[in-house]
Amino acid sequence: MRWAIGLAMMALLAGCATSRAPSPGSVPEPAPERVWEQTGTASWYGSQHQGRLTASGETFDMHALTAAHATLPMGARVLVTNLKNGRSVQVRINDRGPIVPGRIIDVSRAAAQRLGAVSTGTFPVRLRMVST
Repeated sequence: MRWAIGLAMMALLAGCATSRAPSPGSVPEPAPERVWEQTGTASWYGSQHQGRLTASGETFDMHALTAAHATLPMGARVLVTNLKNGRSVQVRINDRGPIVPGRIIDVSRAAAQRLGAVSTGTFPVRLRMVST
């Protein structure tokens, strides 16, 4: 009788340890994409830098939708959302900065206008990577 109980227990445990093979033709679920985000304080820059060279080598244009970030790759596109009013704009990273501690991005004057932040100078934002 003991051997029958032992055999039954082994069969039960073996059944728990096996996994089923995927059925033929089934498609595995894709892994969820990780979205890069950053939250912090933004500022904007304009006429004092107009016409100067950016870190990417292009001429700064305060009327273009561009931005400076410390680490994102040049050419990356980032969705910037003003957390005070919910407005968003997509910018292209073409410069390094900000140089002021505690800030995570400097946007061009055009981007600040779209974000409704020209009069505030600094404003809370969420950055979300769109493309690299």
